[in-house]
Amino acid sequence: MKKTALYSWHEKAGAKIIDFGGFLMPVQYAGIIAEHMAVRNAAGLFDVSHMGNFYVRGPRALEFLQGVTTNDLSRAPSGTAQYNLMLYPNGGIVDDLIIYIVDSETFFLIVNASNTEKDFSWLKEHIASCNGAELEDHTEKLSLIALQGPAAMKILGGVFPSLDFASLGSFQFCKTFYKGEEIMIARTGYTGEAGVEICLPNPSALPLWEELMETGRDCGIQPVGLGARDTLRLEMGYSLYGHEIDQDTNPLEARLKWVVKMEKGHFIGREACLQVEMNPKMGVAGFSLEGRVLPRQHFRVYNTDRQEIGTVCSGTLSPTLQEPVGTCSIFREYLQPGTPILVEVRGTYHNGVIRNLPFVKPSQG
Repeated sequence: MKKTALYSWHEKAGAKIIDFGGFLMPVQYAGIIAEHMAVRNAAGLFDVSHMGNFYVRGPRALEFLQGVTTNDLSRAPSGTAQYNLMLYPNGGIVDDLIIYIVDSETFFLIVNASNTEKDFSWLKEHIASCNGAELEDHTEKLSLIALQGPAAMKILGGVFPSLDFASLGSFQFCKTFYKGEEIMIARTGYTGEAGVEICLPNPSALPLWEELMETGRDCGIQPVGLGARDTLRLEMGYSLYGHEIDQDTNPLEARLKWVVKMEKGHFIGREACLQVEMNPKMGVAGFSLEGRVLPRQHFRVYNTDRQEIGTVCSGTLSPTLQEPVGTCSIFREYLQPGTPILVEVRGTYHNGVIRNLPFVKPSQG
């Protein structure tokens, strides 16, 4: 089992530790609901150092990445980040990822923890035929800390008073120094709230984490585990690999058509996406259930005639709304918000309705 550079802090803080993506990670500290609401109302600090991170460098780095991802990196200037997908030839999703454009020949990729080895092998296989592009795995050298919530930028300004974070737009990043080490601060996140993700060398992670916690004490900052990270992203309708998307999901049937730029030219999986674009059959939607029953992944979804129309992708009791909500993959004719559905929970049918996503209005665009 691997440990992040912050593991000892989590252990001393009394966190409940679980195995996630091969790492020992905190799932909760004070409790999922308390941590969730801290992010919505104040600020939360997340250790997401288990995420994989790679560099792709070289004069043909852009050309290579354009061929293995669906979004159009040529539209993204240096200093910005882009949400992206890698596909198999059949259109199934290898992974979703964020790509940071450092300069015209340098790209930094952050991928899902559970897919790190698979993603690196996939990229290595395809970069072998591309002279002029090199792939580097920095996962074990770098830490990633997310600071999210309405008070996040105030706390960040207390630690870095000389930086103007107000001018840093969504999906933009800057580089600075912390205790002599170069770090990257990006206006990205997985909660819908204002905030940043900070990438830095492992030795700097604990000092920065402790300083952020101390600076944010009066603002109500709390450490947040993977449990609340999941409920926060679900309220926003953000996709999670292995739930809304996977190797059998085409992005055009998972609310991700906006990430697939057919017009940019060839990329792996393009032909499969073109076929689905002509006749999409499925889609992902939000839903809520009556009562307090919890929908879980793989539960079956039915229409009011009790004909099966899809399955639940993710589900929880929303801490913000205090009602059961989830996402489901269903036939497209049932995607309209307000459509009544039934969800089978342990042999019993429960009434629900299709809802717009996100469930909670984000504090930033």
